[in-house]
Amino acid sequence: MTYLVGPKGQVVIAKEIRERLGIGPGWRVVQRLAGDHVELYFLPPPHQDSLKGLLRESIRRTLPEEAWSKARETAWKASWQEEA
Repeated sequence: MTYLVGPKGQVVIAKEIRERLGIGPGWRVVQRLAGDHVELYFLPPPHQDSLKGLLRESIRRTLPEEAWSKARETAWKASWQEEA
């Protein structure tokens, strides 16, 4: 199917293409001239969804609030020793 270029140089991305690629409002487009044609690369906007609780099902134990700083320090020391 062909589309006309509008007076401002705008073109329409076919609905079937937008749906297949999941393109929606707010996406950015990178345009690249490749020989005699243009390539378009679509970049999604940053997500606004909270990731809080995402790993809830993977957590096997809980720590009391006061134990977090010690657990964090222990993890950092272990990480540092692995790199050394």
